[in-house]
Formats: sequence, structure tokens, C-alpha cells
Amino acid sequence: MPNWLSNVVLPKIRAVVRRKEVPDNLWKKCPGCEQMLFHRELAANLEVCRNCGYHFRIGGEARFRHLFDDGRFERIELPKVAADPLRFRDRKRYTDRLKEAQAGLGSSGDAVALAEGRIGGQEAIVAAFEFEFMGGSMGTAVGEALIAAARRAVAHQAALIVAPSSGGARMQEGILSLMQLPRSILAADLVKEAGLPYIVLLTDPTTGGVSASLAMVGDIAIAEPGAVIGFAGARVIEETIREKLPEGFQRAEYLYEHGLVDMVVPRGQLAATLGRILSLLRDRERPHPALPVPEPL
Repeated sequence: MPNWLSNVVLPKIRAVVRRKEVPDNLWKKCPGCEQMLFHRELAANLEVCRNCGYHFRIGGEARFRHLFDDGRFERIELPKVAADPLRFRDRKRYTDRLKEAQAGLGSSGDAVALAEGRIGGQEAIVAAFEFEFMGGSMGTAVGEALIAAARRAVAHQAALIVAPSSGGARMQEGILSLMQLPRSILAADLVKEAGLPYIVLLTDPTTGGVSASLAMVGDIAIAEPGAVIGFAGARVIEETIREKLPEGFQRAEYLYEHGLVDMVVPRGQLAATLGRILSLLRDRERPHPALPVPEPL
């Protein structure tokens, strides 16, 4: 007669002890409601919490998939720039920081990604910032990418949509980084002068030099819910003016209420909203047939 304890119970106990722990990356804690969210369900909901609607930050690839029709798009290669124009070094060499950021991104890109495709059936170029790449900071590579995106939009008669997610200029490139602010305005002007739509999708966070340039000159400004949008941080402003700021200050909803943002649109509705806007704007560009002249009474 088999020993029930040794043959049945002990193997089960050993299996439990040897069982691998659940990987940490299977769950995310929502900063909004503190619920634990299963990563697959979160990804299926476009990285938006089903409980409270908190919008997690997403990268260019994910944004392209949900903005372009049927998730179909073509990546646009970024222009080549000098990797370390100032030979900057703090605790690490700037070139090493770039390599680390690129390894984390899984590509040789920079803080912005470019793609083209159709949104609502309309041709569009999308420039999406990568916050995971050095805080989405804007350096020479970002400025060159925006100029390239604008030129391509004009050449293809397509709309340009920019989705900033950035802390501002990149300190490791000094004055060269600050020069990208006016260059981003030039990129927007190239598109506008061609009579094409320039739309800005303000995501979390849109701050610093990016908010002082390309982010605030869109023909239409759309924001994701809860996005922080502003130049200086709220803490810096409070310490400077020595006053308590209003509740929700610098959030997308606060800016919408005060007329600085045209609309606040949940991520799941962005593609449809952009499609409608582009269709309306393009419809204005098409020549309408002349109305028949009424016969005299």
C-alpha cells in the first residue's frame, strides 16, 4: 500500500516551494486609484485604467498602433545628427547616456518617433515623443526630426500631428538644444504655410521648452485626460509667487476650462476624433461646386 504522505502530499508541497514567483511586470499599480492592473488587460485598454481612467504614458509604437487606421503605418527614419556635439560629461559621458536610452527603447532612435499612414482615411504624419528616452528631452535629433516630418507632410500634402511628452530641452546639448525651440516653430510654419493642418496632441507631461514652442502653436490643441501641461513645475511656481495654486492647476481639464486647450479626449476616442477633424479640415480645402443661379421671378 503506497504511503499517502510521501507519494501524494510531499510532491505537492515540493511543487509549491519550487514554483517560480510571479514576475513583477505582470501587474501595474494604478497611480490614480491604486488598483493592481493585469498588464494584458491594461494593454488591451490602450494603457488606460478601467477603474478610474488614469492614462499611463505610452511610447511612439503604441501610439501609432492606436491612431492610424487598422494600426497600419510606416516608420520614418530619423535624420542623422552629431551624437555628442559638445562632448558633454557629468557623472557619465553623454554618449553613454544615449546608448543606455537607446538600449531601453530597443532601437537606435531618439526622444521622438515618426510614422506616416492614414487617420480616418486622411493622410497624416505623426511625430510622437518618447518620454522613456531621457525624459523626452528635445535635442538636435528631435529638432531635425520635426523639420523632416514637416517637409514630408508638405511633400505628401498630409497633416502633421505632434504628440509631445517631454520635460523640455536637453541640458547635455546646451544652447544647441535651446535652438531647437525656434526650429520646431519653423517646422509648424512650414505646414501651416502650405495650408495643411498642424494638430498638437498634448500628453503627460508637456512641460519646459516644448510647451513654450511647438506644443502651443497648433491649429487645434487636443489633450489627454489628466495630462500635466505647463512651463515650470507647480512646486517651482508656488515657491516663486508664495501662493497656493488652484486645485488641478496645469492639468488638461483645468486648461480646457480656461480656454488654453480646445478639447480633452480620452485615448480610446482619439483616433475617431482626429479622423473627424482631418475630414472637416480637408473638406474645406476642396473646391465646392458653384450653386445654381436662381431664375428671376
